[in-house]
Amino acid sequence: MDRRGSGDRQLLLWFFAVATAVKLLLIPSYRSTDFEVHRNWLAITHSLPLSKWYFDETSPWTLDYPPFFAYFERFLSVFAGLVDTRIVDLQSGLDYSAESVIYFQRISVIVSDLCLLFGLYRLTRNLEPIKRNLICALVIWSPGLLIVDHIHFQYNGFLLGWLLLSISFLQDGRDLLGGFLFAVLLCFKHLFAVAAPVYFVYLLRHYCWSGLATGFRRLVTIGAVVVAVFAVAYGPFIYHGQIQQVIKRMFPFGRGLCHAYWAPNFWVFYIILDKGLAFLLRKLGFDIQIPFASFTGGLVGESSPFAVFPQITPLTTFAMVLLAITPCLLKAWQKPQPGVVARWIAYAYTCGFLFGWHVHEKASLHFTIPLAIVAVQSLEDAKHYFLVSIVSCYSLFPLLYEPQEYPIKVLLLLLHSMVMWLGFAAQHGDEKALKKKKTGDIKSKFGIGCFEKSYLMGLVIVETVSQFLHPYFLGDKFAFMPLMLISTYCAVGIMYSWIWQLRRILT
Repeated sequence: MDRRGSGDRQLLLWFFAVATAVKLLLIPSYRSTDFEVHRNWLAITHSLPLSKWYFDETSPWTLDYPPFFAYFERFLSVFAGLVDTRIVDLQSGLDYSAESVIYFQRISVIVSDLCLLFGLYRLTRNLEPIKRNLICALVIWSPGLLIVDHIHFQYNGFLLGWLLLSISFLQDGRDLLGGFLFAVLLCFKHLFAVAAPVYFVYLLRHYCWSGLATGFRRLVTIGAVVVAVFAVAYGPFIYHGQIQQVIKRMFPFGRGLCHAYWAPNFWVFYIILDKGLAFLLRKLGFDIQIPFASFTGGLVGESSPFAVFPQITPLTTFAMVLLAITPCLLKAWQKPQPGVVARWIAYAYTCGFLFGWHVHEKASLHFTIPLAIVAVQSLEDAKHYFLVSIVSCYSLFPLLYEPQEYPIKVLLLLLHSMVMWLGFAAQHGDEKALKKKKTGDIKSKFGIGCFEKSYLMGLVIVETVSQFLHPYFLGDKFAFMPLMLISTYCAVGIMYSWIWQLRRILT
């Protein structure tokens, strides 16, 4: 058992070492505005007292994550100040892009991925080797994580590590610790709250529903743990009378329904139909006003940019997400099985991505990473994951719009597709041939159907049109068209994934 555990750790470290080498090579690559966002947060938390963190407006990139992430930035700022004092200077550090800040922030993301590594180790330590190795390869070498965290720039690997740790404790039957870790995660990034109803129903049914006295004691215990976590996070701001300001920063509903990059979700269809109807009605002579906040212009407006269809409010999206999650909640209440928790959580995040308010395309990581755990459970799950992970990764391509990053993102997606195909083919190989060790005769049961093949071929066509044909024939005319085409086509794939996941949950 010890030898096996040692071998597991060595292989996991090898996966991580390869990924780290790639991440180091990506240090000089494109950086989004999120790079300056996080540098500014280092300066805010280092230069100002806690009572001013959520009020500072020195930069447009104000602090809008929950307090634990602010504390995390404060911790990093100690080391940033040792590397280069200008990194944490609130005034002179604005838009600072020296090598010192680039290397420090890039490496801080790489080091924080150790949390993801530990979460993976704990989650997969009791699985059979082929499943364990496949999950580790899919997550650690995830092209989406590499694109979003190590090129575009964020700390999703660190946060998803907390999520995987929480899932691992739930799967072990250690519900209290699993709930505690999820509460901590919510105080790092509140957008993970989409899965909170799943946690609530599951923990209530699985942990607290065990007799009146025991159940009440457990309910009080887990309630006290959650309250304690939130008290540590928000207590100082309540003490300073700033909780309203913190909440206002965390939930800026005025940003509008759709993010400027067109996340591939349900609202893409809604708004394209709205614009199509508006165009048709204007042609027929109807007086249809064009909203100022144009969806096709990629702007973030103060209201939903609809001309014909009803305006959408945050409450509407909240109700739609909750309604979409309801079948999963009913299943979690009827049969609260620890082995199905990852599937339920992935489904909840898919619902949030499809129907939520102001969804970022980067949020697709919230369901693709948990789905990697589910992918090894059956042949059908593997086929589904193969499709949805490719679609999710491709939907991130518009984030890296500079020409020099084009070969990188294409290569990452192709390598990921090869790893998935070879890994799932090995897992679902012909057992009889494997027993006879006739490797040349092994025929894998893994494969994708006609719909999936046709859809993936469509991705190639979409990319050819948007990347090569549109610029060649139209130049800068209708510049929004490639992005609209990619988002709409990817939205079809993610809608298909949502329906597929719902069917699996209900059966």
